[in-house]
Amino acid sequence: MRHRRVRKRVFGTPARPRLSVFRSNQHIYAQVIDDEAGKTLAAASTADGEMKPTVEKTKKTDAAARVGAVLAQRARAAGVSAVIFDRGGFKYHGRVKALADAARKEGLDF
Repeated sequence: MRHRRVRKRVFGTPARPRLSVFRSNQHIYAQVIDDEAGKTLAAASTADGEMKPTVEKTKKTDAAARVGAVLAQRARAAGVSAVIFDRGGFKYHGRVKALADAARKEGLDF
């Protein structure tokens, strides 16, 4: 219900795509989505084959920060500099906040 409530208000456009976050017990996933075209422009997660070795023996919050930094780099490479943050119904603290802060630090504008 929380996720639906957030998604009613948050919509990604080509100028400001949506940065969507999903947090499971073990992993965290984030993607930059253009809702008008229905396309994912950039994505990163702790389950990603490229990311797995770098976050394997770290705390979940540190791994989420690493995912946020990598996602921001991939988004900038795709030509995205500003996004709308979709926390996916999760509270804005802990891993979700760490991901968002790291993405901001790498140059994404929220």
